[in-house]
Parts: sequence; structure tokens; C-alpha cells
Amino acid sequence: MINNRLNIGIIGAGRIGKVHAETIAFRVPEANAAAITDLNQDAAEQVAARCGIPVVAASVDQILDDPDIDAVLICSSTDTHADLTIRAARARKHIFCEKPIDHSLAKIDAALAAVAEAGVKLQIGFNRRFDPNFARVRAAVQSGEIGSPRLLHIISRDPAPPPVSYVKVSGGMFLDMTIHDFDMARFLIGDEVEEVYTAAGVMVDPAIGEAGDLDTALITLKFRNGVIGSIDNCRQAAYGYDQRAEILGSAGSVSTANCYPNEATISTGESVRRDLPLNFFMDRYTESFTREVRAFVQAVAEDKPTPVTGIDGRIPVVMGLAARKSFDERRPVRLEEIG
Repeated sequence: MINNRLNIGIIGAGRIGKVHAETIAFRVPEANAAAITDLNQDAAEQVAARCGIPVVAASVDQILDDPDIDAVLICSSTDTHADLTIRAARARKHIFCEKPIDHSLAKIDAALAAVAEAGVKLQIGFNRRFDPNFARVRAAVQSGEIGSPRLLHIISRDPAPPPVSYVKVSGGMFLDMTIHDFDMARFLIGDEVEEVYTAAGVMVDPAIGEAGDLDTALITLKFRNGVIGSIDNCRQAAYGYDQRAEILGSAGSVSTANCYPNEATISTGESVRRDLPLNFFMDRYTESFTREVRAFVQAVAEDKPTPVTGIDGRIPVVMGLAARKSFDERRPVRLEEIG
């Protein structure tokens, strides 16, 4: 660390890399974006110019070989995450890796083994845990404020589907989109899921089905502690980004609604209405991105465990694989079947 600031190298200058670069540059003074690299040099240079990043590295090796860089943010494509995690661990860099670590459990396990051997920190980018609304729902469960939880319902719908070119390499809806909700289910209830059952289909875009994926799903979860959960996903909601959760407990309930650009309500003789929700994750989760990066920096600075561990990154992948197996085989699937 230089001047008590964590020096970070950013790998990947795409959509999420840009989000993290702007977060560090404008909202996390405890960190410093020292370098950025991307296969698309122009993209890296544009992010560097906007965020005041002094070095556009020609390669990942240039970042990993720099002794002044303390940690890396892995924001590249999913198929590179596990390998980059291993390389960064061997270079003794602390690691923040976007989800998922990989689609293969064997590759995830190899990456986690490398991290453990190197003794470096690893945090997985499940940013929704750091959203103040969802954190409040978790607190209501953890404190016993609503009694013993009984039912969980998570609604997560995107404003528009991704391009089919992305769908083909995404690992499928359950490992790309629902993976956030699998993590959120574990986080909110504070217990592990034993079994999943999936009902799903292609209702948004036939091309998504032709690519072998799904775009609409309802997944039921059975937790070890008896809680029954449901996740409601769709790749398209005409009104925008829909992010809600509710938990019913023995002494009450807790829920969180969508976030809006303002709190104004317009009432006329014809209708009572308000503006649409914040349109996508870049706007909806700005605060959570800041909080998760700050938590990572703090874990490194204070030599404490990261709040979202490698195992937290592995389990939602198991859940995603189980959800797909459930759909394919039309039956409930226990997570122990997947590993």
C-alpha cells in the first residue's frame, strides 16, 4: 500500500470494469486504480482517461509483475476468471473477482486451492449483498425482528434481454442472471439450500431458446432450516429493472421494493402514477458497488476475512447447475447431486 491507499490493477475494461474503475476513482478514496488492461486497448485507454488511471498495461503480466500493485480486480470475461485468479494468487496479489469464478466446479476448486496456498484475500463480486435495502432485510432476519423465517420470495427481472451472442457464451440464465439471486437467497436467510425445482421456458425471444438457453423461470428452494423460497426471473420487464424481495416470518414480514430516480407521485383526474424504476444495474446498484469495493479494501488493509468468500462464489454455481438439471430432468434436484 502507498500512502495508506490500496493500489489496484483492473483487468477488463468492459461494462463492469468501467463501473469498478469509476467507483474507485470517484467514490473510494482508500483505493487507487494504478493500472488497467484489456484486450481492447482503445477501451482501456478510454476508461483510463475518464478515471485518471496512470497506466494502460499492455498485458495482464505487466500488472501482475508490478511490485507496487497490491491487488487486482478481475472484470474480464467469465471464461478467464479462474485462470486469472490462479495467476494473481501465484503473483501474491489480493483478488476481487467478478462472478462467477467459472462455470466448471473443477476449475473453481483449482482457483480456490491456489488462493489458499498463496494466502491472499479473495472476494467475489456479489454486489447485491451490499445494497442497503437488501442488507436491511437480512438484518431483520438475523436479529429475529420478524421471528423465524418461513417464506422467501425474490423477484429479479431485467429490462431487456442480452444479445444472443452473449447468451451463447454466458453459461446460461442460471449461471449468469439467477446466480445473483441464488447468492441473495443464502444471504437473506442465512442458511443453505438443500433442493431446487425449476419451471422455465422461452417467452421473451425464440433466439434465446435456439441458443440452448431459457429466459423466464420460477425456481423453488428448500432450505436446511425448513424455509421455502422462490426466485422469479425474466429476461425482460417492460417497465424496467425489477428487484424486490420479501420474507414472511413467524412474527411479521420484511420486504423491499424497487428504487426510483425520484419519489414524486403525479395525481390527475385520469391516473395516479410515478416515473419508472432505475433502469439497470449500473444505476440501481451504484451504492452497493461502492460498498463492496470498500469492504474489499478494508479486508486487505486490516487483514480480515473478505465478506464474500470463494466458497460463497462456488455454492451459487452448484445451485445454478442444479436448477438447470432440474429443468432438463423435470424433477427436484438436491444440491448434493451436483457436488
